[in-house]
Amino acid sequence: MDTIVCLSPFTEEQVRELAGTDRVRVLLAPDPPTRDAVRELVPHADVLISDIRRRHPMGREILATMTRCRAVLQPSVGFDHIDHRAAAELGIPVANAAGFNRDAVADWTVMAILNVVRHGARSDREMRAGTWRLHNWMGRDLRALTVGILGLGNVGGQVADRLAGFGCPILFHDVAPRERPGCEPVSLGELLERADVVTVHVPLDDSTRGLVGEAELRRMRPGTILCNASRGPVVDEAALVAALGSGHLGGAALDVFEVEPLAAESPLRRMDNVFLSPHIAGGTVHARANMLESTGANLRRVLAGQEPVNVVNGVRENGERANG
Repeated sequence: MDTIVCLSPFTEEQVRELAGTDRVRVLLAPDPPTRDAVRELVPHADVLISDIRRRHPMGREILATMTRCRAVLQPSVGFDHIDHRAAAELGIPVANAAGFNRDAVADWTVMAILNVVRHGARSDREMRAGTWRLHNWMGRDLRALTVGILGLGNVGGQVADRLAGFGCPILFHDVAPRERPGCEPVSLGELLERADVVTVHVPLDDSTRGLVGEAELRRMRPGTILCNASRGPVVDEAALVAALGSGHLGGAALDVFEVEPLAAESPLRRMDNVFLSPHIAGGTVHARANMLESTGANLRRVLAGQEPVNVVNGVRENGERANG
């Protein structure tokens, strides 16, 4: 009988429903999972459902104890808390729920950009405080702005499709060769220099950590708006605060931060030209249903002896590297 270890806040009933069978042993971590609990549970896993909230790093030391594990399933897009390279060396495939929340995050992105461009949240706050100042809210037409998309994958592509309806010029930069009607591929430098709005949709790994730093922010034209719904550490937060404070950037829309939750004393909380939300861009009932469906389908595949899909570290279910 296979053992499923679940570090996410799912009930035993939910895990069995995802597995599609009662003929499994289910071990649940406490919520939130403690380091000791994780260390105690994971060696028993034939399949591990990792922590959807990514609260505990899973490094080589922990992964090395998982000698019977046939797959680590991450029920989210982000998997930066898992040392997937070490897992690959140990022959453990790591699979995520790629694309499950692409519509939700794309919707949030367009909403957030419009919020900054048209001073939506700011005007709401002032009206609730009793203010009525028409002259303060001179916005810009989104159609007249060039939008640069960093990363044209699952989410970035959906953002591009939504923005096409506004008629704005769209640039994109991606490490993978991609094409999309109405979108112009450019270098990172050209995107930063030409875009009025830069929106970030890349995974967090060694190559993207600090991708948008002080130098990149300086290359943006004065008044540029930065939107980040990917991962906080992709953007150098201190450099961003400085660029906003100096007036070089016109505003920002942020759903993710270098350290979460965002500190109460963060200068970002006091900036009127910054729209903030607490890492909820992908938080819709439809996205959650997609996540459960994706994770369950992968879990059932592994239990049936098949290879999982959306493997991020190139390892097949039998422990071999998918690319040879």
